[in-house]
Amino acid sequence: MNSTSRFPIRLALASAAYAVAVVGVWLTWLSWRDLPVVVPAIVFGGTLPLGIAWSIWIWRSYQRWPVHTAAVATGIGLAWWLLTVFATDALGWDGAAKSTYQIGLGISFVAGLIWIVWWVERKAQEYEARRLAQLDPVATEHAIKPLIEDQQARPRGAPRIWNPLDTQAWYYGRRGRKLNQSLTVLLSYATVFMLVLTLLSQTRGCVEIYELPAGGGQQKQIAQTVRIQRVIRKKFVVNPYSGIKFEVPPIDEVKLQLTEVTQHAYAIGQGEGTGAGFAGGTRQGKVRLIRLEYSGGDWDLNFGVGADLNMLVEYGVRTQQKVADQTESRTVFDLKSFPVGKSPPMVFLTGQKNVSLSNTEIKILREYLLDKHGMLFVSNGGSGHFHNQILALMNQVAPDTRPVPVPLDDSVHSIPYRIHAIPIVAPHGGRESLGWYKDGRWICYYHPGDISDAWCDDHAGVTPEVWEACYQLGTNVINYANAEYDKWSTAQRKK
Repeated sequence: MNSTSRFPIRLALASAAYAVAVVGVWLTWLSWRDLPVVVPAIVFGGTLPLGIAWSIWIWRSYQRWPVHTAAVATGIGLAWWLLTVFATDALGWDGAAKSTYQIGLGISFVAGLIWIVWWVERKAQEYEARRLAQLDPVATEHAIKPLIEDQQARPRGAPRIWNPLDTQAWYYGRRGRKLNQSLTVLLSYATVFMLVLTLLSQTRGCVEIYELPAGGGQQKQIAQTVRIQRVIRKKFVVNPYSGIKFEVPPIDEVKLQLTEVTQHAYAIGQGEGTGAGFAGGTRQGKVRLIRLEYSGGDWDLNFGVGADLNMLVEYGVRTQQKVADQTESRTVFDLKSFPVGKSPPMVFLTGQKNVSLSNTEIKILREYLLDKHGMLFVSNGGSGHFHNQILALMNQVAPDTRPVPVPLDDSVHSIPYRIHAIPIVAPHGGRESLGWYKDGRWICYYHPGDISDAWCDDHAGVTPEVWEACYQLGTNVINYANAEYDKWSTAQRKK
């Protein structure tokens, strides 16, 4: 036997051990998104040389080891799928990451089903062959016919068979046992597959935490002053009797140049600490902008690069606080996995269609806003229908709180920027910002005029005054949520 046709036991053992590491890192990365990127990069990257080594073996040995090579090919495909999902997510290609993840799930389901059907069929044939081998030749001849004719009946008094791999199991009935076994396998496999996905989606983030950036600051308006610059032009001496006629400029002209200057005379943040940030923050903490996923509509409207990311970058520049490199999205179920005191101070929600949440999701969102001191920042992305959807949603989440116009002199409109009028891109839900106020703070801030459109690269065609005001308002709301959360979490720790 040629050595290249032998099954590589050592490579298989090494791959099995490596697969355990890959699965462990994958689950850790799903649950803790702040895991240093170098760790999953090294582990997932190692699937490339292993996959190449196995691919070479498959090319040389698939005719001798058809089942083994098929199993190896399945494992390589699964490993490279995980690698692709991680790579696209790490690069910030949210759409590609989501599409790759969903396509991979579909292929994984089909591949798993094929392997389950093959294994069940193989075991069923083994049980049938073993049963026939126990019969004498005469009995075997009479036994083959009923087996072919749909395996109608077992001898009376025979013990019941419970093994689902055996087509003679009593719960498969008297007719169509093979078909019934196949349908049972398909239904059972699909149920288990969906249960595993549901479990992963609900437990993802079980160890994920949100940490504010360390520092401190004062809750004051950004000081804006007017600087007057005196410009003196040169003095000209002209001969009035010259034969050349020209208009004589003023001998001495002073121009007053008014320049509005923003002064960061203090650190923007909350509490005592060095640098802009929050007293309850950590050195690893960063301000993150998390978009909330929901069913029924376009939750990802203007998501990622071009809107949310622009706002996040602007927030970092304007406040000098540390911000994340990328924006993120989480489902409502993900909010449940954040512990009290380490939850996102704010999540952002927008769209223009339906917002559909289950009763369980409504309960989780209520716990996030009230028990975990979170805040919802909503932007109407394009319709009066979405306006009604938000009102109905908040009526379910906080039924004892009613929406009211947010005053312009409120701290959310005053710190760090003074908002003189609500900037509106398009008045889909009116021209006043609404808020739900409970326990001394805003638990939801609703902007009716598509503020995220102004955050896009083209600013939706609005004037510089409008999109600048939208950036300022976004900065205020994000800072308000983080500052209120820091006050509350600091008070909780002192208790």
